[in-house]
Amino acid sequence: MISQAPWKAAGSALIVDMKAVVRYLRHNKGIVPGDVERIVTNGTSAGGALSALAGATGNSPDYVPYLAAIGAADERDDIFAASCYCPIHNLEHADAAYEWLFSGCNEYNIPTFAKVDGKVRRTTMTGQLTEKQIALSKELKKLFPAYLNGLHLTDRAGNLLTLDENGEGSFREHVRSHILKSAQKELDTHDSANRLRTLAVKGSEVEEQPCLTIEDGKATALDWDGFVKTITRMKPVPSFDALDLSSPENEEFGTEEIRAKHFTAFAQKNSEVGGELADAQIIRLLNPLNYIGEADTAKHWRIRHGAFDRDTSLAIPVILATLLENKGYDVDFCLPWGLPHSGDYDLDALFAWIDGICR
Repeated sequence: MISQAPWKAAGSALIVDMKAVVRYLRHNKGIVPGDVERIVTNGTSAGGALSALAGATGNSPDYVPYLAAIGAADERDDIFAASCYCPIHNLEHADAAYEWLFSGCNEYNIPTFAKVDGKVRRTTMTGQLTEKQIALSKELKKLFPAYLNGLHLTDRAGNLLTLDENGEGSFREHVRSHILKSAQKELDTHDSANRLRTLAVKGSEVEEQPCLTIEDGKATALDWDGFVKTITRMKPVPSFDALDLSSPENEEFGTEEIRAKHFTAFAQKNSEVGGELADAQIIRLLNPLNYIGEADTAKHWRIRHGAFDRDTSLAIPVILATLLENKGYDVDFCLPWGLPHSGDYDLDALFAWIDGICR
C-alpha cells in the first residue's frame, strides 16, 4: 500500500504506515482484541525512533496528506504509551551531539562481522580519523551548545541546563548524573553482569572502572574524559549525515528519484558528492522532538539507552527524556550500565511497566 503513494522520503513512509495501523485498529474497535485506547508502541534503534515518533506526533495534521494518499482510515492515530530502546532520532543534530561527546577521540572502533575459519564471527574494525575529519569534528562540536541552549531544558529542580562554548556546563553534569545513577544501580543489582551478561560490553564490570569513584558501595564521582575514553568512539565524522551520502540515514531521506540526500546544512556544505538537502518539512516529520506537546503526545514513556551505547551520543536520549519531563509527561528513563546498542533485554520489566500504567 505504501508504494502506491508519492513518497518524498523513504523514512516518512514508515511513520505514516504505523499511523495507518493505529487508525486501522481504532476503525475496527470491537473486532480486534484489546483496548484501542491503550495502544503501546515498542522498538529498538530505528524502531525506537519510530516508536518515539508515534508517541510524539499523535493526530498531527502534518501527516494527514500522506495518510490520505494511502487510504488510511479516518480515525485518530494518537497512542497511549511509547517504549523506546536506544532510539536513533533527532538526526539533524545527532552529528553535533556525537562530536560534543567524542571530539578528541580520534580512533574509532566499528563492530562488524567477518568469516573466520568458515564461521561468521563478531569482530571490530578500527581506524583513525583523518586530519580533515578531526577538523570537522571540532566544527561540529561547536554547533552543539547553541542547539542545546535553545531547547531551554531544566532539571527536576527547575535549574536551567546549559553548555558553554567549550561544551561544559550544567547539561553535561545532568548527563553525568544519569551515568552515575546507572553505575549505582549496577553496583546494587549487578543486573548487567548477571542477567544481561550476554549483552554487556566486555570489560564493563562496574567495580573495575578507573573512571568511577566508588566509596562504601556508592558511586560518588565520574571522570568524564575517562568515561568517554572507556566507551570509545564508534563512528567517523560526520557520524550520520555522511559527506559521500553513504549512511543508512542518508537513504532515509532519499526519494523514488534520488537514492540519498543530506539532512543537515553542515554536511551539504561539505558534501563530497554535491548531494542535495532534503526538504525541510520532511526533516521535521522525522524528528519527534518537533511535536512533543504540540501534537497529542502519548502520556507515558519508557526510554532505555545503554550507558556504553556509541551508536549515537548519550546526549540524544537524555534530551528526549528531559524534554518530555519538562512538558509534564510520565517518563521512565534509564541508561543501563555496560550495555551497548541493543533492546528488548528486560521484557519482564517492560511488561510490568505496561501493566502499571494500564491499571
